[in-house]
Amino acid sequence: MASDLPFIDAHVHLWDLDRIAYPWLTPPFADDGPNGSVEAIAKTYLLDDYRADAAGWDVRGIVHVDAGAEASATLAETEWLQDMADARGMPNAIVAFAALDDPDVEALLEAHAAHPNVRGIRHIVNWHPDPRRSYTHRDVTQDEAWGRGFGLLAKYGLSFDLQAYPGQFPGLAKLIERHPETQVIINHSGMAVPGEWEQWRSGMAALAALPNVATKLSGLGFTHRPWTLDQARPYIREAIDLFGTDRAMFASDFPTDKLFGSFARHLDAYAEISADFSEDERRALWARNANRIYRLGLDV
Repeated sequence: MASDLPFIDAHVHLWDLDRIAYPWLTPPFADDGPNGSVEAIAKTYLLDDYRADAAGWDVRGIVHVDAGAEASATLAETEWLQDMADARGMPNAIVAFAALDDPDVEALLEAHAAHPNVRGIRHIVNWHPDPRRSYTHRDVTQDEAWGRGFGLLAKYGLSFDLQAYPGQFPGLAKLIERHPETQVIINHSGMAVPGEWEQWRSGMAALAALPNVATKLSGLGFTHRPWTLDQARPYIREAIDLFGTDRAMFASDFPTDKLFGSFARHLDAYAEISADFSEDERRALWARNANRIYRLGLDV
């Protein structure tokens, strides 16, 4: 099984609620947002907590992705994570937050990039016609300012973690195609909304046609609550078919995915879905692709 293979977890969040404020983890909590209530995970979650959840898996490295700190603390989060990495060896890569449509974004990109473990940026841009699913009030990816910010990433050697909905993918594909030097990594299996399979597949295909785009396979519960193995299988297999076993990677998205099931429940499902792949393909999906794409330099 995959637990016997080296694993680089391509999507992890850590937070110290006594150090930095995270508005989305602050009461009051409600069930009507795109994630549902997050009260169950609204407590400090540190590297040792992650290691406890990941017990039994051969975790060789982790990629920390922007955890939704208040905007004024985004650089403080990067500094905290870099100090942790210097002291304990993890996180091996940091994907920091920057609002790409901010007119002053370049200064923040430069400041993030000065930290040796920073590899990329995430700016959550999920917009959906159903306001209950939207993370933003409008689709900022259509703004010229956002496109300009995206265009600055390559100057600082930064990749981009893309968390958006499939309906946004065709427009994003046009922008990404104009910047082939910028590595893009789709978050959470493309955030497929129930009943919108064809839109998801066509959007993923448009992005998969670009060689500088990869995808992470995680976050099934964001749009399918509760999720099942039978529901997950076609999305995971189709994503791998579209991107190939060299541009897809499994990730836990812990502790956020803890809202939807245990570490083992998620990763055991991915292991079962990919059990018929060759050992080389499985090693790529579980560790080697993340190692290459996030430039970790680990022995996997």
